[in-house]
Amino acid sequence: MKKGIVVLLILIAAIPFFSCSSDSTEEPMLIIKFKFDENQVRLNNLGQPSTVAPGNAAQSPIFNAISSHYIELAPNANTQLGSGTIIYHAPETNLGGATAIDFSRSKIVAEDEVFLKIPLRDVAAGSYEWMRVSLSYQNYQINIRHQNVDYTGTLASFVGFNTYITEFNIGNNLFPVNGNRAQGYWAFALNNQPYSSSGQAPAGSTTVPNPIEATSPIPRNLNTCVVTGKFSNNLVINGNETQDVIVTLSLSVNRSFEWHEINADGKFEPSIGENVVDMGLRGLIPSYVR
Repeated sequence: MKKGIVVLLILIAAIPFFSCSSDSTEEPMLIIKFKFDENQVRLNNLGQPSTVAPGNAAQSPIFNAISSHYIELAPNANTQLGSGTIIYHAPETNLGGATAIDFSRSKIVAEDEVFLKIPLRDVAAGSYEWMRVSLSYQNYQINIRHQNVDYTGTLASFVGFNTYITEFNIGNNLFPVNGNRAQGYWAFALNNQPYSSSGQAPAGSTTVPNPIEATSPIPRNLNTCVVTGKFSNNLVINGNETQDVIVTLSLSVNRSFEWHEINADGKFEPSIGENVVDMGLRGLIPSYVR
């Protein structure tokens, strides 16, 4: 009898060790996160350093959240859009007529929050030099001037090729849409103030940096916000990984919010008719750790 009790106690004591062993065998994952950097170089559509256009002004917004429509790994600079390894494609819908991103099903994350987590076995083995990320939604803090008083407000920016929106809110401000909105649609509300507005940036004005435009162009007629960036060292997936691979997508927000000035004071004043002309991210630097 005593011998049986001893054996039972040994088995009970061993349970935690078996549990830990089981946990350690969880399959390795590819994890995607976003980072926002106001000091990262500000690029134009060709991936070259750029300045703010004459007659315009810009500021570096403070990001709250972001969403992506499409993520692709590209082996080299000659890989055409869609010919690489596509690891993410957001839900779409035709409820608004033309095909559009379904905003109600979009995943929206803050900085360093996990946007995508998929098994590495689902990623084609290969050596990847470039990453393409089609951004669709941004939410950030900006400074504005209204009736000669400076305020902080929140802007929701839809930069995907087309987005179907039922409604969304900024704080206590509700924006009913119930339809498709083209790239460049935006809405703004003052924090803790009864002021809100919305509008549409000019078609094709959203900056989409692509340093390999000469060999792998992004068709501009698609109005996609596919930002392209290069790994400092190729991301190699060999198919027998035993640890997670965490990819960080560092996005340049260096004066990424740009408007045309009426009163040339460097202050965004929508109430006097100053219009947003560009809300595109200004560059992508992908990196990874294992």
